[in-house]
Amino acid sequence: MQLNKYFDHTLLKPDATSAGIEKLCDEALRYDFASVCVNPDFVSVAAKKLQGSDVKVCTVIGFPLGANVPEIKALEAKRAILDGANEVDMVLNVSKAKEGDFDYVEKEIALIKEACGNVLLKVILETCLLTDEEIVECCKASMHARADYVKTSTGFSKGGATVHAVELMRKTVGDALGVKASGGVHNKAEALAMIEAGASRIGASASVAIMEEE
Repeated sequence: MQLNKYFDHTLLKPDATSAGIEKLCDEALRYDFASVCVNPDFVSVAAKKLQGSDVKVCTVIGFPLGANVPEIKALEAKRAILDGANEVDMVLNVSKAKEGDFDYVEKEIALIKEACGNVLLKVILETCLLTDEEIVECCKASMHARADYVKTSTGFSKGGATVHAVELMRKTVGDALGVKASGGVHNKAEALAMIEAGASRIGASASVAIMEEE
């Protein structure tokens, strides 16, 4: 197993700086992570730093609440891709999911997938705010809308990834979509537990510490 290639090496703090993003990229290059995950305003910084490498630039859309209207999320995604993003992690509209309006959820994801084109789209469910039934329905909406991944969490709500949520998401999407476990993965044991549960990608700010356990 190439554990390093599971990681989206992440820096999404509101006080992040360009120097911090460049350090993140240097670490991603050193360990050959799958990607770095940064806020949209730092996509161009990361893209320049990682040019010519196989480390992807991932960004977040509608982050962290998912409460923007779909057209704004789509525009945000288009701009991030123009700036050099290779992967897009969007926060779905959690309020609509809680209201049971999964038709809205699906249409929103489809609109953003259209904006992304061939760029990988991951859908952040914020599983700590959803029931199991709502998680399943959001996964189904993501599949119908042709997203590429479902993702557990922003890391900015009341909880992060859990083995239970990852197992449920993997059971629902099967092999059709990837599953990203994000938020609260601090060490190698936790990372391996997520992979065992079905995660094909892990979002973590502790990626370097986890690799150094290796």
